Amino acid sequence: MPDPLILTYAFATALVIGLVTKFWLASRQIRHVARHRDAVPAVFASTMTLAAHQKAADYTVAKVRFGLAATAWSAAIVLGWTLLGGLDLLNKALLDLLGDGMARQLALLAAFVAIGGLLELPFTLWQTFRLEQRFGFNKMTWHLWLADAAKGVVVGVLVGLPIAALILWIMGTAGSMWWLWAWGTWMAFNLLLMLVYPTFIAPLFNKFAPLDDVGLKARVTALMQRCGFAAKGLFVMDGSRRSAHANAYFTGFGASKRVVFYDTLLRQLSAGEVEAVLAHELGHFKHRHIVKRMVMLFAASFAGFALLGWLSGRSWFYAGLGVQPLLGASNDAVALLLFMIAVPVLGFFIAPLSTRLSRRDEFEADAYAIAQTNGTDLSTALLKLYQDNASTLTPDPVFVKFYYSHPPASERLARMNATTAVAA
Repeated sequence: MPDPLILTYAFATALVIGLVTKFWLASRQIRHVARHRDAVPAVFASTMTLAAHQKAADYTVAKVRFGLAATAWSAAIVLGWTLLGGLDLLNKALLDLLGDGMARQLALLAAFVAIGGLLELPFTLWQTFRLEQRFGFNKMTWHLWLADAAKGVVVGVLVGLPIAALILWIMGTAGSMWWLWAWGTWMAFNLLLMLVYPTFIAPLFNKFAPLDDVGLKARVTALMQRCGFAAKGLFVMDGSRRSAHANAYFTGFGASKRVVFYDTLLRQLSAGEVEAVLAHELGHFKHRHIVKRMVMLFAASFAGFALLGWLSGRSWFYAGLGVQPLLGASNDAVALLLFMIAVPVLGFFIAPLSTRLSRRDEFEADAYAIAQTNGTDLSTALLKLYQDNASTLTPDPVFVKFYYSHPPASERLARMNATTAVAA
């Protein structure tokens, strides 16, 4: 049996290296953005004002500095739950209070989520009501925030507890191959959630009205027909109730697919620009990016459940992460939580691979949009969105490789111009 200390040292080392790397990346981003704050890049000089460029720089720096504090606090929480004994203490306290059984295990999961939420709450509130408010993006009122929080708790209880109970039941009754059945259950649950979310869950938090702009509706409907895309409807979401940021997205799965436009997006863009943005999203559909991501998710979760199935039967796994496994009682909920805590610590190091694949997909979607619509409309739409969302035009290249799921504006527009020139 491996020495638990080996896992302890490995986990602590990964946590420290990850934290140091995140601070190094953040410092690079802050310095790089600040260094280019006083001049608009030449390629954007005719389309971006200095004031807008400086707002984007200040917003970016403020977000990164906030992220530094949040990252340090999150690392401290992870350390507290694991090597400092927080999860072990909570587990034993609930065993004394409730005894062994499903109720105790569900209580452990619920308490972990609730305590974690409370520990992160100051940062959530600061981000919404100070950081976003300072730069004019927050539209959330305290009343709306509290209503969203209450609804989120109710949805979490009604949706989260049953699937957690089912997974725990499988872990306790399905033998050594429980992880395979649990994986299948988890995948089925995610697919079901994709079906019901647009119709039953999303409307709890936002209002969705059918797109009533006749001209725009005809334009995007014709685009979808050309692209072979069928959707249940075109909807406008009241995103402006919470934020000034703009977006458009697909939601749902199969016959439940919907196209959703933020109301802020429709206010900021012309009809041609909206069509180009939608064509970009259709590019993801046409290149099967969503299907590929789902396959990758299925494969990763399969490997994760298989690994958890092996680790959950090893006492050194618990001891190495600061928990004494209970003798004569179930440790399934503890195994789930320790795995959920440990995976993000190690997963940070493969983030550059994931973001690189995502940026490649964005380039492909841009090329598809240019082929289906006016490339100039897509360029101007993206520039408006960069400006309205205060996205910096001068990010640090190394920071981009780790964190950016979308290419920087300069790279993206350069690729668009080259694609448009070839098409012409």
